[in-house]
Amino acid sequence: MKIKSTQETVNQSQADQIIIGHFKDQQNNPLVNQLSPELQSQFNARLKHNDFNGKAGQTQNLYAENGQVITVVGLGSPDKLTATALYEANHSTIQTVAKSRAESVANYLTSISNDNLDDNLVMKLVVLSSAHAEYRYEDTKSFKKDNKHKIKTLHVASNDNQEAAFQQAKAMSAGVNAARHLGNNPPNICNPAYIADYAAKIAENNNNCELTVLNHKQMKKMGMGALLAVGQGSHNKPKMVVLKYNGADKEQAPIALVGKGITFDTGGISLKPGPNMDEMKYDMCGAATVIGAFVAAAELALPINLITFVPAVENMPDGKAYRPGDVITSYSGKTIEVLNTDAEGRMILCDTLTYAQEFNPSVVLDFATLTGACVVALGHQASAVMTKTEGLAEDLKQAGLAVHDRVWELPLWDEYQKQLDTSFADMQNIGGFPAGTITAGCFLSRFTEGQKWAHVDIAGTAWNNKKDGATGRPVAMLVQYLINESQK
Repeated sequence: MKIKSTQETVNQSQADQIIIGHFKDQQNNPLVNQLSPELQSQFNARLKHNDFNGKAGQTQNLYAENGQVITVVGLGSPDKLTATALYEANHSTIQTVAKSRAESVANYLTSISNDNLDDNLVMKLVVLSSAHAEYRYEDTKSFKKDNKHKIKTLHVASNDNQEAAFQQAKAMSAGVNAARHLGNNPPNICNPAYIADYAAKIAENNNNCELTVLNHKQMKKMGMGALLAVGQGSHNKPKMVVLKYNGADKEQAPIALVGKGITFDTGGISLKPGPNMDEMKYDMCGAATVIGAFVAAAELALPINLITFVPAVENMPDGKAYRPGDVITSYSGKTIEVLNTDAEGRMILCDTLTYAQEFNPSVVLDFATLTGACVVALGHQASAVMTKTEGLAEDLKQAGLAVHDRVWELPLWDEYQKQLDTSFADMQNIGGFPAGTITAGCFLSRFTEGQKWAHVDIAGTAWNNKKDGATGRPVAMLVQYLINESQK
């Protein structure tokens, strides 16, 4: 689906289907007033017979003589319209419209006037929810759905003040779709080599981008013992994928993004239960997040320097696999006692975070589907952010609110660190049952000392279920953060 902005009025649009909003019991709707007298008469008849009154969740189709369909979407009471409500209303509407034969659609929900939501947020909500609703995964299907039942072009109504927000949301959507593509592909396809090849295409197709890929021999020579320990049980050798985007002066320190890239996680010797293990293909959604954000940043030509690190590794049980009880020497030189091989994400991240510091970044952000405890704590509504850098969590929180892709801060108090103490190494790789998400963050903090750094656990937000698959979260939040940083 191509997404374009338009400043055409409703009565000027030639789209097959037009979407407009209507608040509950709204007396005067300026968009309805632009319709032909015949269509206005249809609408007033629906109101008179109580077929439609603008209640949230309602939709009403009006039919023009030329075959054009106008879909009026109920938005409920203006004072109760939230970002979630608007996102879900548009998402549902686009899904319904996509099942019709409308190839071109004009969406005027961006024209609503509401005190709760500013115009830029409304634009981003409509574009992001539209792209999300129209996305289809068909890469590994032999039978593709009929293209006649697919929106080819979506025209989004925009005024002069919303155009920048439109371009940003469009780029975010491209990044979200890239992340969903990577997350939804099966692990026999999306392995470490696949991610490296995917990154190579990104570098080839975008200006000011370059790629470096370290293989397992190079990482062994460098001493990345923690990362390599996780991958030593797999026939798919680890890769360290490093994508650089140079959009500013060379003297400007880069923003470093690190994404957990476990392309499949069996748990290793600490084998996971069989039910739902197939969902562990999503354990590389941290990698998908930073790659998706990279795609969007390059498309927007942001005036920043960006460096993205993806440790791509498969965690498998094998005669060569690492074991509970092993003591591993990380790239930093710190030693780690392995108590659980299923706590593998932090093992690959710790070496990558150490490596990232060699590029003298201004800030380091890592994203990972790291702990099931995060899902217990926050459910599927918000990603968890942990940092010791004052103001950084707030910056990420505000970026999330600007695109309705929210994060919530958890503490990294020193009192939690003692749960990682062991008699046999500098630290152990799990901290026990209490505060599992926080102690994982504490573990990573030991490899980011002196850095402006934040850890974002996306275990509850990166995918929904087998039907919906990868969500592409929190790409939009991260891109908004990069946009905000580029404007400082």
